[in-house]
Amino acid sequence: MLGLGRYLLGVAEILLLGGFAWLGGMALCRRLLPRFEGAPAHLVSAVIALALLIWGAELLGTFGWWDPVPYLVLVAVAGLVLWKFAPRPEPQEGRPHPYLLGGVGTTLLRRDRRGWVTLIALAIAAIAVLNFALEAKGKLCTGMTGFDSTWYHGPFAAGFMQSGNTWDLHFIAPQFLAWFYPANGEIFHAAGMLAFGRDVLSPLLNVGWFVGCLLACWCIGRPYRVAPWSLALGAVALSVPALADQAGEARNDIVGIFFLLAGIAIALNAWGGDAGDSGTKKRLGREEGGAGVGAYLVVGLAAGLAAGTKLNFLLPAAVLVFGMGLVAPGGLKGRAVGLGAIGALAGGGYWYLRNLAHSGNPLPWVHHLPIDLPAPEQALGGREAHSVLGYLGDGSVWSDWFLPGLHSGLWILWPLLLLAALAGLTLAAIQVQGAFASQEDGKAPWRDVVLGIAGLVGLAAALAWLVAPTSASGPDGMPRGFESGLRYLAPALVLGLTLLPTALSPLAPEQKVRRTFVPDSDTKVRRTLGFGGRGIVLGALVLVIVAIGYPVQRHYLERRYSDPSFTAPGLNAAFAWARDISDARIATTSTRQYPLFGRDLSNEVDYVGEEQPHGGFTAPTTCRRWRELLNTGNYDYVVTSRDRIEPGKPTYPATARWTQAPNTTVALRTPPTVVYKLRTPLDPSACR
Repeated sequence: MLGLGRYLLGVAEILLLGGFAWLGGMALCRRLLPRFEGAPAHLVSAVIALALLIWGAELLGTFGWWDPVPYLVLVAVAGLVLWKFAPRPEPQEGRPHPYLLGGVGTTLLRRDRRGWVTLIALAIAAIAVLNFALEAKGKLCTGMTGFDSTWYHGPFAAGFMQSGNTWDLHFIAPQFLAWFYPANGEIFHAAGMLAFGRDVLSPLLNVGWFVGCLLACWCIGRPYRVAPWSLALGAVALSVPALADQAGEARNDIVGIFFLLAGIAIALNAWGGDAGDSGTKKRLGREEGGAGVGAYLVVGLAAGLAAGTKLNFLLPAAVLVFGMGLVAPGGLKGRAVGLGAIGALAGGGYWYLRNLAHSGNPLPWVHHLPIDLPAPEQALGGREAHSVLGYLGDGSVWSDWFLPGLHSGLWILWPLLLLAALAGLTLAAIQVQGAFASQEDGKAPWRDVVLGIAGLVGLAAALAWLVAPTSASGPDGMPRGFESGLRYLAPALVLGLTLLPTALSPLAPEQKVRRTFVPDSDTKVRRTLGFGGRGIVLGALVLVIVAIGYPVQRHYLERRYSDPSFTAPGLNAAFAWARDISDARIATTSTRQYPLFGRDLSNEVDYVGEEQPHGGFTAPTTCRRWRELLNTGNYDYVVTSRDRIEPGKPTYPATARWTQAPNTTVALRTPPTVVYKLRTPLDPSACR
């Protein structure tokens, strides 16, 4: 548990990191998209601020220097330099400063004449947030218990925090080559761990991403004057049971969904006709109603941040980046795609460059391309890979697995949700063809083109789920992973429902929203009261959260993994045992390993294995090699275990027998787990 002083020190670091990153984000938003205002401006600032936090971690982590003080100094310098020296366009005549109008909460009712619609939408969104937060609250009593959180999300974040290194591969259980996964989402968990020395923020982070998704949904509908409808439908889609396992966990599907929605929202607002960047017209040669360099860069950045979070966002991110070329004038399409690609590489290219350096292949799961690329020579492991596409014509799989899975994962109304989402994506996508077919005098209806691209992005996300080898994983004819894999369909579902009101909106591109802005005198009043009033409210809110957070974190750390209920009694006992172990080196054979890091995350935990060419990693198959690896690692404890008790198999793994020796002590024995304390190195020649 954290004392008051240590807790306040962590709070101060988080507030300073977020504050300096936000200053930099606002400065770059003003520079890149100066005519953005209100909610879209806040969304752009948030995306850039999050990117600044990731870039700082990656820069320091490449050299093993990611520690709290250097990180804070780097982010502070970046934020202050951008705030001080980034050009600040003056507000245009009749327009207040982009940030004076505020976001959702101060201008929504004023801009939508049907205030009751907005109130209903906000109520639905609030209920969705409350439901998600209540789901997360349960993890404050148990710790993160989801399989992926304890398999790789948590260990990656804790590994970054302990080593200060993001460039080296953090080897875990040899399944799915998971150590090559992109890790933008884990950066934020590691940042919280660096600040507090504990994972007290981790169960709460996804609540913030959830709220960010709702903001992006609002911004998607905004250019079409249907923001409340997009917000409400987006909130419904984000609340399906398939995404319930994001609450209180380190899962990153919700993170990727936020960045993808943000990219779409920024594009729609940039090409919305009244939010274009006129200062870059000549550089891109755009027509009136288009957008400039900043829009391409920021949209590409958001797409790259999504692809740098999870592999299934690669295809929709690529469609978004290359689709932006459709809204570039004539001979400048290549330049537009290039700008988007630069932004995307900045957002997510780091992890794929790291993979290239370690294995010779940015995507080590794929090596049979037009040219053969190197890859680890080992089986993927884990569940048997199958895609939904491979089972589409199998009636028994539909009746036994797919239909029950859809009912459980997408509610009883799943046919309505899927049809509505498909309608939203299809109606949006056909706008591309219709927009170009209706061109007159060489002027493209930009907003319709971007809406069409958004629909194509959603369809690409659905296609990525359809063909993914883990979307229906499990034994042949028994896709046990289908229901869990519906979270890969969730990006398309959320985007489709959010786009549905925009696709049905009668607002044509030439029917721009003509906003009436207050006179200069009123603007001055807003400037005085707006910043001051919001500052007081925000400061009071922060103080309340900080005050509540102190007893909450003590409760969380006291209960964290005190009574775990995983798949095997032995692992439950081992995880409870590890709570009070600190500063130890622990070897393990368990796929789930995050609870072994201990309450203060000071234990160094390694899955016992040996590195192979091209970034491969495999478990030892002989007693001699097992003991040699234990001696090399200089471990204090060894947790030998199966992941579950399976009928017909030995109670304990072979590694338990290989570890037993006169110089080891059994610290815990509960099937299928044995924990040994090592007193001296083991003798490999003593193996029988």
